[in-house]
Amino acid sequence: MTDQSLSQPSPTERRFLWPLMAALLIVSWSSGFIGIRYASQEASVMLLLFWRTLVSGLILLPFALTIGTRMRMRAIAEQMLFGVMAVFLYLGGFALAIEQRVPTGLVALISDLLPLAIAALSQPALGERLSGRQWLGTAIAVAGVLIVSLDSLTFGSAPIWAYGLTVGSMLVFAFASVLHKRRRTGHMPVHQSLCIHTLTASALFGICAMMQGNLAPPMTRSFAIGIIWLVLIATFVAYSVYYTSLRLFPVTQVSAAIYLSPPATMLWAWALFSEPLTTAMFVGLAVTLAGVWLTSRG
Repeated sequence: MTDQSLSQPSPTERRFLWPLMAALLIVSWSSGFIGIRYASQEASVMLLLFWRTLVSGLILLPFALTIGTRMRMRAIAEQMLFGVMAVFLYLGGFALAIEQRVPTGLVALISDLLPLAIAALSQPALGERLSGRQWLGTAIAVAGVLIVSLDSLTFGSAPIWAYGLTVGSMLVFAFASVLHKRRRTGHMPVHQSLCIHTLTASALFGICAMMQGNLAPPMTRSFAIGIIWLVLIATFVAYSVYYTSLRLFPVTQVSAAIYLSPPATMLWAWALFSEPLTTAMFVGLAVTLAGVWLTSRG
């Protein structure tokens, strides 16, 4: 399927396609918690990210080489840059911050403010000016995320640079998203670009993992389940839906759906690990839903 066939859906197709794309994005984006919960008990975060990206890239490689447009060196180099920003720096930056004892709740909160950064960058870079209603919806969604995160929000004793790293990682991904949307022509099919992204990141994660020890994966059931989940759902579905949505819809509308990732994650945790649900979580979910609806309406 070519980029051109995806770029101009009719108004009717767009109206019915967006709820499906948004639901897939929310479920898959939040599902990364599941794979990490299973696999991180057996290995360091860098080793986990190395095997996640390596397995993803190797599965996609034969399809990338045989299906789709011919990949030229310039296009490959551009996609490698996106892989460094959107996979290695984004995921690796948050992982390193957690290893430096930045509280997980604070890392998650900063990560979930990604749509706000994209909204701020979209006007000067893309000319996608937000209306007053959309800015109001964004503010309401941020308030909902804060309510959901309140119970786990603490400030630890990590070095100052580690806190800055969490903000920088989020901003890098926001910048990569805006750049991706700005490229009006020359898009690769998603399976080809995602293959390059993950293989590029795996090489860099591999270097980091080797500095901490070796690249041998733990031969345990939990690690295997975690990697399978991270590859199939949190990588293939999440990134594919995200990049495809960026081609079809305004970047602010796409990123707004990510505000629902924290409430979706709490439901995953309740269903699979029996983690408790609080009143604050449900209040935050309702507030976030209202904000996302305002931001995406019309």
